[in-house]
Amino acid sequence: MKVESASRLAGPVFARGEVWLVGAGPGDPSLLTLRAVQALEAADLVLHDALPGRAVLRHVRRGAEIIAVGKRKGAAPVPQARINQRLVQGALAGLRVVRLKGGDPFIFGRGGEEAAACDAAGVTWRVVPGVSSGLAAPAAAGIALTQRGIASAVTFLTAHDEAGSLPALEWGALPGTVVAFMALTRLDEVATRMLAGGRSPATPVAIISEASLPTQRVLRTNLGACTLDARRAGVPAPALVVIGEAAALAGTLDLPLPAEAAHA
Repeated sequence: MKVESASRLAGPVFARGEVWLVGAGPGDPSLLTLRAVQALEAADLVLHDALPGRAVLRHVRRGAEIIAVGKRKGAAPVPQARINQRLVQGALAGLRVVRLKGGDPFIFGRGGEEAAACDAAGVTWRVVPGVSSGLAAPAAAGIALTQRGIASAVTFLTAHDEAGSLPALEWGALPGTVVAFMALTRLDEVATRMLAGGRSPATPVAIISEASLPTQRVLRTNLGACTLDARRAGVPAPALVVIGEAAALAGTLDLPLPAEAAHA
């Protein structure tokens, strides 16, 4: 048995030669954490994803190098190996390096791979957790993911595995509310698998686009009609898909009170 006592969380001092994996949150720059702002203000080099709310980059200090490495429609993404290499090179050159990622670095963000690359090179890395879109987008849409009496569990999943395919899951047995990342372009496959696994076509679905931004849109539909409805509505990416009874709460904020509260 090995017990690790040192925290990997970033502290108040950003030392030269370190890589900080920083979560940028769901898009609204006001949802950045205080530590994330401090990291951006101190960084010498910032490698950032295609952030839905680019205003977060205003916190980067003047004179720092800013490099876009995220995926964009119509443009080939920077290979992950190249990103890892650039992080390590910057740190070994004595720079304070921030890898700025949408949401949280370790929630479908490949932050673990970047941390492993730093470890392999002997580079110290720290993490600044961010507000994951898996939590923020449903909240922004008025969805209580674990509303009592409706859902007692949440399943977070991605619609793209490392090969770009739909993950091999027991789609009909996924418990509780399902929160699907990067699922908009694979929505037909996701719905088909869940329906084949026994989920009812009437299962509520909420598709939340550009969550937390002024352009946020929420489409309320169901599992049987979600693919066609999303196509007709022209839902733009990035979008998060919530599947389950809790999704019916989207935009209503009409939450049923627990019995003891209703009679208080």
